[in-house]
Amino acid sequence: MRFSDAFLDEIRARLPISQVVGRHVHWDRKRSHPSRGDYWACCPFHHEKTPSFHVDDRKGYYYCFGCHAKGDHFRFLVEKEGLSFTEAVARLAEEAGLELPKPDPRETERQERRLGLMEVLEEAASFYQKQFLDPANAEARAYAEQRGLRLETISTFRIGFAPDARDALLKHFRRKGVSEELLAEAGLIAVPEDGGKPYDRFRHRLMFPIRDARGRVIAFGGRALGEARAKYLNSPETPVFHKSNVLFNLDLARKPAFERGEVIAVEGYMDVIALHQAGIHHVVAPLGTALTESQLAMLWRMAAQPVMCFDGDMAGRKAAWRALETALPHLKPGHSLRFAFLPEGMDPDDMVRTEGGAAFLAVVEQAEALIDFLFRHATEGRRLKTPEEKAALEADVEALAGRIQDARVRQHYLMELRDRLRALFGRGGGHGSSRRWPARPAARNREWPSRFAPPPSARLKQHAHGVESLGPLAEQDVLRALLLRPALIADTAEALADFPFSSRALDSLAQAILHICHAADGGGSAPLETEDLLAHLQDGDRKTARRLLAQGGRRRLSSFLKPDVDEAVRGLVARLEEMHRERMLRRELALAEAAWREEQSEEALARLQQVRGELDALLLAGEEDG
Repeated sequence: MRFSDAFLDEIRARLPISQVVGRHVHWDRKRSHPSRGDYWACCPFHHEKTPSFHVDDRKGYYYCFGCHAKGDHFRFLVEKEGLSFTEAVARLAEEAGLELPKPDPRETERQERRLGLMEVLEEAASFYQKQFLDPANAEARAYAEQRGLRLETISTFRIGFAPDARDALLKHFRRKGVSEELLAEAGLIAVPEDGGKPYDRFRHRLMFPIRDARGRVIAFGGRALGEARAKYLNSPETPVFHKSNVLFNLDLARKPAFERGEVIAVEGYMDVIALHQAGIHHVVAPLGTALTESQLAMLWRMAAQPVMCFDGDMAGRKAAWRALETALPHLKPGHSLRFAFLPEGMDPDDMVRTEGGAAFLAVVEQAEALIDFLFRHATEGRRLKTPEEKAALEADVEALAGRIQDARVRQHYLMELRDRLRALFGRGGGHGSSRRWPARPAARNREWPSRFAPPPSARLKQHAHGVESLGPLAEQDVLRALLLRPALIADTAEALADFPFSSRALDSLAQAILHICHAADGGGSAPLETEDLLAHLQDGDRKTARRLLAQGGRRRLSSFLKPDVDEAVRGLVARLEEMHRERMLRRELALAEAAWREEQSEEALARLQQVRGELDALLLAGEEDG
């Protein structure tokens, strides 16, 4: 049933979200401020000892800094109690004293149809389970035993058997008075277009019920026990089953994935079942299709960096690359994928049966980051012996990074990939060859054209010099100010992320602050305060932060809290941004100079002129400000 935005907003306005969530959590009295509608608790979606679950009545939103669960009143009931969206709205409307709008008769009919389909599918699952246990079908049990499936596992996944008969299921439903039309709509029987007799879609197959997020049967997968054109067969698309929006085992994997902060996606449901039996429960699988955008979103709701596990053969690598291409446009700060590849010739089922679950988890532990897989795949087997071949690789890699929609992530990918290309080209490139390149012709060593020479001003820093540092004390002042004024962090996030702090401790603290503030911003929470930052820092970073705050002294700290000091803090922040921009331009300049030496084309010269002009202008502006 569809509800208008106005009706949903009215429910939100009448019911504080803390009232909805409060039935499932105990509020932390020290950090919660009921008068401000600000609440903290241990997350109801995963086990934790320190409260990181935030509820904001003013925004009608909840967010967990640990497992990243987030949403509104309705989403909470859907995720926590397994209600459908319609059921959640109905319950909260009753609490708010609102009558549900009269349903559209057509929508009511569709909902009743869906319920009828699910009842039929549930009955079919029971039928297949009974057939599996029938003494006449020992072949099915023998195959399950051969695959190492235990009775407990068979029961958990409700594995059944479709007899080797044209109409065994059809006859079962005829006795119950179920129409052939409904069975066909549920994908259980097929009706020949030439008017022939309908027949069971699944015959002589081990049957695996496919469930939705609430554990309801919505489709089936069948594994042939004899000769068949398709070894594995899934239900067709139906009103209740759209395979691009379904992950096999989502209902059982969601809770353990939240608790571990990790979810693993494998290629097939037999792999999922074998891993679950081996004690690895945070595993799901697409249904015989490449990863879709909808499935990616579902994975990210369970973990920030899902592990995509593939067989180590060519087909597995191709499937992994398709998953990468699906994910690229949707990457965002903190959210990516990791890729794990099994030894060639093995799948997860083989590995856990021969080597155990620990061996599989060891492979997952070594999963490579998306950018590592991207660069390895893009450069593997490439000839890099000529400028044209290097330029082609550079264009291909930059085109891949260009697909990323988030500007910040795209920028960091471009910087990292260009750094890796420079390192690769510096080694000579080309199939890992160690052959030394011949000396360049004399014409290529000529002086830069005068129109591209650096300005004569002695006040300018030379391009060969590195970017200057703020100095350790100023770096500490910046971080101390941001700890006391978290609202200023958004103004300098990009520069802070790329700033080369003089110590590892300061750099670690800066990155931790950015991660926490980004998570808070993504969850729609109230602005963070100093204590919020300290509460979410890990032990080492928290010690560094407290040391910085203590070093400031009471008089110095009180001056930071005065509103008129914000301008001075922003001055330090502006310097960070200036240094960040200078560092970026120097990287661009190095690439432009290398391109000019390789090509000496008008296009390369124009690019060189542009970058050097921008850098010169930035340095001149810095001298004038100084």
